Amino acid sequence: MIAVTVVKNGDDYRSIESKGHAGFSYFGKDIVCAAASVLIINTINSIDHFTDTHIELDSEDSGYIKAVFAEGCDEKAQVLLDSMVLGLTQIEKQYGKRYLSIKIQEE
Repeated sequence: MIAVTVVKNGDDYRSIESKGHAGFSYFGKDIVCAAASVLIINTINSIDHFTDTHIELDSEDSGYIKAVFAEGCDEKAQVLLDSMVLGLTQIEKQYGKRYLSIKIQEE
């Protein structure tokens, strides 16, 4: 299962963390893992490219990635992160928490 944790302070995103593998199908054919990975990585890349938000990034080949927004997020980054959360929530609803679980917690 992919476990995604989003930490917010009010409406402001503080961090996102994703770990694990979906296990929906075998390596190279896992559409849940591919969809979640694309959403998360594209969001981080888009924040880095299109916004002034500073990202502290930690990642491993094991499927782990954590992005920390220690200085907060600008408005563009907020929208990008809202979009990512929407997409991940829809994947969770469609395929179930057995494959992807997203948790939003307050700082």
